[in-house]
Amino acid sequence: MDGKKCSVWMFLPLVFTLFTSAGLWIVYFIAVEDNKILPLNVPDRKPGSKRPPYISIAGDAPPASCVFSQVMNMAAFLALVVAVLRFIQLKPKVLNPWLNISGLVVLCLASFGMTLLGNFQLSNDEEIHNVGTSLTFGFGTLACWIQSALTLKINLKNEGRKVGIPRVALSASITLCVVLYFILMAQGIHMHASRIQWGLVMCFLCYFGTFAVEFRHYRFEIICSEYQENFLSFSESLSEASEYQTDQV
Repeated sequence: MDGKKCSVWMFLPLVFTLFTSAGLWIVYFIAVEDNKILPLNVPDRKPGSKRPPYISIAGDAPPASCVFSQVMNMAAFLALVVAVLRFIQLKPKVLNPWLNISGLVVLCLASFGMTLLGNFQLSNDEEIHNVGTSLTFGFGTLACWIQSALTLKINLKNEGRKVGIPRVALSASITLCVVLYFILMAQGIHMHASRIQWGLVMCFLCYFGTFAVEFRHYRFEIICSEYQENFLSFSESLSEASEYQTDQV
């Protein structure tokens, strides 16, 4: 591909990143305006004051919950599409496919967790919501490390190091944020935990945006054909080949 031309598919990860981040911040500002949560810049949470600004709490009550559900469902769909395209992109390049398959599976599980987060609000079904949180953060973190390893190992278009090093740095930041998030939550330091959570999600979204670097070199097409007709033509060609071989013998 000409270096001056880029595939339009590079915009898919960028749209995912920009759409999801904008949608989540809209949810946050709606919840703040409705006095449902504290702003992130409040120094400390006072006893008896509003709830801490966790993303799940911001999207817990309408109208913010309506926007939150829509954003998470769309984000899960786009993340799934990116995961499938990434798998297809790397499939001809990998010698041992298990790592590529693992990357696809964990991204699919993380996408499923995002749908649980969006459709089962914290106050409606806390258990399912927490399962969605674990799937999204747990498998999402694992997916980042797998994709980082694939990036450095395969080195598409000799850009493996240029893209792989930032991905490793983002993966390390995401892992650190996940650990700090659960530690702060366990200790009841909710304001700092909520800030870490927002930083964690933004790191995830930035990571997905980096797929635009490799997608710009590739064009993905969907080919539709009639299976029965192809099968018959293939069978006929085999029959003709068999007759030709018989005549030759």
